[in-house]
Amino acid sequence: MAKSEQFTFDGGAATYIGTAILGWIITVVTFGIGYPWSLCMFHKWRSKHTMINGRRLIFTGGGFSLIGLWIKWLILTFLTFGIYFFWVIPSLNKWVVEHTDFEDEAKPEGDLV
Repeated sequence: MAKSEQFTFDGGAATYIGTAILGWIITVVTFGIGYPWSLCMFHKWRSKHTMINGRRLIFTGGGFSLIGLWIKWLILTFLTFGIYFFWVIPSLNKWVVEHTDFEDEAKPEGDLV
């Protein structure tokens, strides 16, 4: 299979490991409540190192905008004995995609336009 010329990734192991360790520490120290922030850190790292047709991606999501959804998903997953988890993964992926943009088109936080 041919290598894509439209998609490139320039991330390295050192920054990935640093991000992963910091995310793990945040999650463990907060007993899992900080996981949305860890997840956002990872997606910011991934987007920062991903280019599509020469345009860099940027992740605009944050832990505060995800925490409400995360708590709702945890409660519903617990109440349904884990069955709701099958809906969590697509919902989380949708949230991530909706908070990913091209760096040159991203609007600053708080912009209403």
